[in-house]
Amino acid sequence: MGLPWYRVHTVVLNDPGRLIAVHLMHTALVSGWAGSMALYELAVFDPSDPVLDPMWRQGMFVIPFMTRLGITKSWGGWSITGETVTNAGIWSYEGVAAVHIVLSGLLFLAAIWHWVYWDLELFRDERTGKPSLDLPKIFGIHLFLSGVLCFAFGAFHVTGLFGPGIWISDPYGLTGKVQPVAPAWGAEGFDPFVPGGIASHHIAAGILGILAGLFHLSVRPPHELFVRHEQGIVRADVPFRRAESKYSVEQVGVTVEFYGGELDGVSFSDPATVKKYARRAQLGEIFEFDRATLKSDGVFRSSPRGWFTFGHATFALLFFFGHIWHGARTLFRDVFAGIDPDLDAQVEFGAFQKLGDPTTKRQVI
Repeated sequence: MGLPWYRVHTVVLNDPGRLIAVHLMHTALVSGWAGSMALYELAVFDPSDPVLDPMWRQGMFVIPFMTRLGITKSWGGWSITGETVTNAGIWSYEGVAAVHIVLSGLLFLAAIWHWVYWDLELFRDERTGKPSLDLPKIFGIHLFLSGVLCFAFGAFHVTGLFGPGIWISDPYGLTGKVQPVAPAWGAEGFDPFVPGGIASHHIAAGILGILAGLFHLSVRPPHELFVRHEQGIVRADVPFRRAESKYSVEQVGVTVEFYGGELDGVSFSDPATVKKYARRAQLGEIFEFDRATLKSDGVFRSSPRGWFTFGHATFALLFFFGHIWHGARTLFRDVFAGIDPDLDAQVEFGAFQKLGDPTTKRQVI
């Protein structure tokens, strides 16, 4: 069966080596974009006035994410808080960007390697030598490692035990600094304005992920689950080598049963009939259609006109949201500028030429 061009990912459906290569290449693109975007923002960013002209007013996107995680210094000799820096160290804004670009290159090479060397012994059962993936074990490993990373971020990085902490702003969002954060284990941890919830939630979620990963590594699914799974699903058995097929309709003994329609309650077990209905179900032809009027058969098809229409509808939706965004920026300019009308009783705007600097008090003429 030929595949249309928009279903290209089907070619890696039963190919774990090249499936890994695809994911590595996707991650390489994301990492490369993050590093390149960080360098671009650093080239246009003006750090001279972090109070009246902060990063978010300059339209920065990735720099705020780095700052939130504790990066505040630049190799250019400036700090996000306004001080002059002589030794920013490796973990500066430029250092983080460079690390992402290097990681992107390594992931790119790893993707090429896994695409070329796809048939590894790792993907074969050591007892039989046949292609086999231990999916419960793979899931357990991924869950355990992600739990370790989540726990380490909350217990070490955020708390400052082995890391810088995170950026904490003042109540008005005007200034702030990087500082360690103690976990908040009470109800206050669910308050979005309490930074202690970030530490406690990462620690709790990490512990849960570690325990769940160890569970899936040590507890195997029962044999009954596999039996029911094989009996209830029609498998598209396309192994590495067709001679090694072991999940064919004849070998497994698959049955097909209908619910609703003209064949309601009817069951077939002979391989020829089962394969006929399985093939028709994959193509959408298992239903009865009015073929005389519209020549309908249930198969998803498109055309240049269809993709042309879909593309214009997508762009129209994006342009509509852009219209709302820029209109709101114009109508509610004071809100987007960070000046809340309710702050007049707490912060007096206009008293000083430079906000928060009492030495620049305006002279009344």
